[in-house]
Amino acid sequence: MTTKLIIGNKNYSTWSLRPWLLLSAFDLPFDEVNESLQPDRLRARLLTHSPAGKVPVLVDADVLVWDSLAICEYVSEVHLAGQGWPRNAPDRAKARAICCEMHAGFTALRAALPMNIRAKRKVDLSAACRADIARIDAIWSDHRPDNWLFDTFGIADCFYAPVALRFETYGIELSPAARAYQVKLLAHPAVQRWTEAALSETDVVAADEAGLEI
Repeated sequence: MTTKLIIGNKNYSTWSLRPWLLLSAFDLPFDEVNESLQPDRLRARLLTHSPAGKVPVLVDADVLVWDSLAICEYVSEVHLAGQGWPRNAPDRAKARAICCEMHAGFTALRAALPMNIRAKRKVDLSAACRADIARIDAIWSDHRPDNWLFDTFGIADCFYAPVALRFETYGIELSPAARAYQVKLLAHPAVQRWTEAALSETDVVAADEAGLEI
């Protein structure tokens, strides 16, 4: 049975991008199922895919996994022999820590800067949002020059790809080291494919159209 990934709109769905990017970057075969995030019957539609009523959802034979981090963990363990995480234990611990930081935190940034790949917008940044941006800048600046967040591309990079796209939309200024990582991440072929698909979408989710057009 083919692996299936149910995702939301590519223009808006940060959570969907993470496992999609992991599967795509490692050339794992999967069928993509797109579920619109338009509010009409959204909860009911998503409940047909998982008991959580959210995307993304991975269906792998008789295994059903919802939640982006759980999907990435499963894919790394079952299909990539652990390649989604760094090889050595200290780096694995750090990679998991910054993924969990993204997964559960940065709430001010999420609220102020929703992912909207098609747009170029201007927003007024709160102090809390600026603090979130500074923390992400520090995480990115700590990566090894000319490298990914760790030795090779992995789950940590997938988790920060949506933020790289958000920063591009809203023209967020970064330190030189963080900006270099952002440019590298946005140039990844799989990120480019996702972006191209997002630009061709026509659905508009009003709740994610933040800020003023530039």
